[in-house]
Amino acid sequence: MAERRPLNILEDEDGDDPILSVVNIVDVFLVIIAVLLIAVLENPLNPFTTQDAMVVKNPGKENMEMLIKEGRELKHYKASGKIGEGQGVKAGAAYRLKDGTMIYVPEGQDAK
Repeated sequence: MAERRPLNILEDEDGDDPILSVVNIVDVFLVIIAVLLIAVLENPLNPFTTQDAMVVKNPGKENMEMLIKEGRELKHYKASGKIGEGQGVKAGAAYRLKDGTMIYVPEGQDAK
């Protein structure tokens, strides 16, 4: 009968195997890749979803940007920093009543 020696972790043959540390590193990278894939899929501007989304960066500031995703189309708008820019004329006025409803009152020739 063979003599049994007590198990000693320092003399463990599997502990010296360098391939085990490579396998552990591969496992860590697989977890990192899975987390990154989940982050990409949860992003509102994900190209694989058909939902519409709008992202506003730096709202109300001079360097404000808007990204609008409609279906598979992505539009990028940048603020110029100027107020009241654009073309058009005043079309009327809008009023909010005490009950919260909004009333639009047109002005000018279109009011008739």
